[in-house]
Amino acid sequence: MKFTTICALLVVAVVGSPTPPPNIPSNIGHTQRIPLNSRSNTANRSKVFDPMTVWQQLSFVRRKYSATMVAYERNTGSPHPLSSRFDVRSVAKRNGNVPLVNYNANLWYGEISVGTPPKMFTVVFDTGSSDLFLPYTKCDVTCDGHTQYDPAASSSAKDSGQPFMLTYGAGETAGEEYVDDVFVGGYEAKDQTVGAAWAYSPEFSKDGSFPPDGLSGLAFPELSNFQGTPLFQTLNDSSELPQSVFGFKLSTTPGNSEIVIGGTNTDLYHSDTLTYVPVTDRGYWQVKVDSISRLGQVVIESQAASAIIDTGTTFVITSYSIAQSYYANISGATAHTEGTDTYWTIPCDIINSTVPTFTFGKHAFKVSAQTYNLGPDVFSSDCLAGIAASSQMKFTIFGDVFLQNVYSVFDYANTRVGFAELA
Repeated sequence: MKFTTICALLVVAVVGSPTPPPNIPSNIGHTQRIPLNSRSNTANRSKVFDPMTVWQQLSFVRRKYSATMVAYERNTGSPHPLSSRFDVRSVAKRNGNVPLVNYNANLWYGEISVGTPPKMFTVVFDTGSSDLFLPYTKCDVTCDGHTQYDPAASSSAKDSGQPFMLTYGAGETAGEEYVDDVFVGGYEAKDQTVGAAWAYSPEFSKDGSFPPDGLSGLAFPELSNFQGTPLFQTLNDSSELPQSVFGFKLSTTPGNSEIVIGGTNTDLYHSDTLTYVPVTDRGYWQVKVDSISRLGQVVIESQAASAIIDTGTTFVITSYSIAQSYYANISGATAHTEGTDTYWTIPCDIINSTVPTFTFGKHAFKVSAQTYNLGPDVFSSDCLAGIAASSQMKFTIFGDVFLQNVYSVFDYANTRVGFAELA
C-alpha cells in the first residue's frame, strides 16, 4: 500500500449470502457484496513514498474535516465537540462545501447506477463524509474521461433548485443538487440527493490518479452539505435492507477486499472476536479508543480518546502529543513537520518491530508491519510510519493503516461500530 495506489471494486451478486454479525437479527437472503480489487501492486511495486504526496494527503484530511465540521454546525446549530482546534468558520446559510482534492491515498471505489434508465458510475465509498456527487454533463473539460451524470436523460430526476459549492485545492466551483433513483449493491435508494458538479480540479482527470467518477459518503446526515439525506440513510429509510449495516474488508492484495451492503460476510472474520463500541456523537462514525500501545506500553494520552473511523483516509492521524509519546523511545525516529502536520520516519531495518496495537471495547487489535510500514524514502534508509499527527487535532482518525487489519462493521440502526479479527 502506497500513496499512488488505487483500489477498484465491482458490484456482483452474492453466491453464498454473507450475513450480518451475531446478535443482529437478520433476513440475509438478499444481501449483496461488492468485491474490491486492489491495483496497488501494479501501481507502485517499488513502495517508495513521495514526501510531497504525504503533505498533500495530510492537508486534504485537515480540509475535509474542517468542511464537514462546518456542515455539522450548520445542521445541528452547535459546534462539533471536536472542532475547537480547527479553523472552522460558522456559515449562516447552506452552501454545500465538499472537499474535492486528489490526495493520492488508497481509494476504495465501486459501481453504482443512477437514474431511469439506470446509468453506471464509479464512486469512492467514504465513511468520513456524507454526500454523493458526480460530474455533470455541463461540466467543462476538467471532467473529460469520466462518465457524466445527465439528469435530462433520466425520467426519475428532479431538480431540487439547490446550488452548492465544491471546495478543492485551488478554489471553488459550483454545482446543482438533483434528486434521482440510485442503485447500489442490489438495492434502490429512491429520491436520493445527487450533487452534479460543473467542474473538477485537474487532479480528478480520468487519465490522472483519480479513476472513479465521484464520491459517496457513508457517514450520518449531520455532516451533509446537501438538503437531502445521505445514501445509506435513504437505504435505511426504504426498509429494503435486511439489516441497516454495512461491512468492510480492506486490503491492497488483489481480490481480498469487499464491502457488503445490508449485512456482513462472516467468512472473512472470526465472529467470536467481533467487538462493538458505541458511536458517541452522530455525524462521523465517532467512538472511543481504549488505548494506543506499542510493545505493551500504553500511550497515556491515548486512553479513552475520541476516535473517528474513516475509510477515506490512509494514515492513522492523531494529536501531536499522542504521536510524540508513541515515537519517543524509538531509535532513529524522525519527525517531519510542515505547518500543523507531522509525519515520522523510522530506520527501515527496525520499523517492522515498532507496530502499534489499538484497543477498542477491551479487545486489542495489532497492526501488521505490512500496513504500518508505508515504504522507504528514496533519499534515505528510513521508512514512513503509519501514524501521523496534526496539532489541530484532539482526536484520532483511524484510516486504512488500521482498517486493513480488521473486519469493520458500521451498524447504522444501533449507532455503533464493530471490529473483528480477520479469518
